[in-house]
Amino acid sequence: MFDNLLLIKFEYPYVLLLIILFIVCNRYCKARMESYYMPHLEIFENSKDLQSSFIGILKWLTIISAIIALSSPIKELDIIQNKKDGIDMIVALDTSRSMSARGFNPSYMEQNRWQVVQEIIKDFVSKRVNDNIGIVVFGTSVMTASPLSYDKKAQLKILEGLNIGIVGEKTALINSIATSINILKQKETKTKIIIAVTDGEDTASNIPLSVVIKLAKKYNIKIYTIAIGATNTYTLEQLSSSTSGKTFVAYTKSDLQDIYNTIDKLEKSKIDQNKIIVKEYYFFYPLMLGFLSLLFFVYFKNKRESF
Repeated sequence: MFDNLLLIKFEYPYVLLLIILFIVCNRYCKARMESYYMPHLEIFENSKDLQSSFIGILKWLTIISAIIALSSPIKELDIIQNKKDGIDMIVALDTSRSMSARGFNPSYMEQNRWQVVQEIIKDFVSKRVNDNIGIVVFGTSVMTASPLSYDKKAQLKILEGLNIGIVGEKTALINSIATSINILKQKETKTKIIIAVTDGEDTASNIPLSVVIKLAKKYNIKIYTIAIGATNTYTLEQLSSSTSGKTFVAYTKSDLQDIYNTIDKLEKSKIDQNKIIVKEYYFFYPLMLGFLSLLFFVYFKNKRESF
């Protein structure tokens, strides 16, 4: 409570000087004219004994409360608005049978390729809090595991539930890119990217590579491709080079982590901060206190004079 009182300031602090003026005037000024608007207003300037009486307290409470209300006590709240100029991003992940190969993580040879990818992707997604991310998985067919979303907690749970062979054992890389483009094409953000991770050549797509590249260019979508292990990267390089992206090759878990760190630095979200000052006005409280004290002042003053 007291902490909140310390945050209160006055919009017109110089008005508070009127309190000093009233104190000086109360001591040295004499009433020379009658009140015009209110009868009995001259009672504010009557005898000095009011200063030590209950009526005197009410008089000064009225004056001080009115002056405080006029000085407009306020509390300023700083509200920071973040304007996100984030990235719409699709992560396309290979869940074909070949991703079960082990040895990709030298420090833990029992861990297969998919488990490594799953672990690093989860870390990557959790860090991209300002980006609208979707998840596509591909094998023989393609499945949208998560639509574009800012809900990273839900996406981490989705990633945890994915496994090898969930959409078949082959590799439909080009089809997965086409699905990703179909999701991103409806967005009007400045930056739209696809990150495709695979460990093999395309063996199941029915959409030509040239068509996918043409669509990616049409909708200004940049494609990053990541090859897991020693594989033919021709298709991956065609996808990335044609769309201003880049192709990476990862031979170990450490390589893959470095690649995602690189992409994370290349594709930064822009966040503009606007500071808005919101004022809360508290003049009503001293105004009401002054009004009530004035009523009591007039009541008790008239009551005393009636005797």
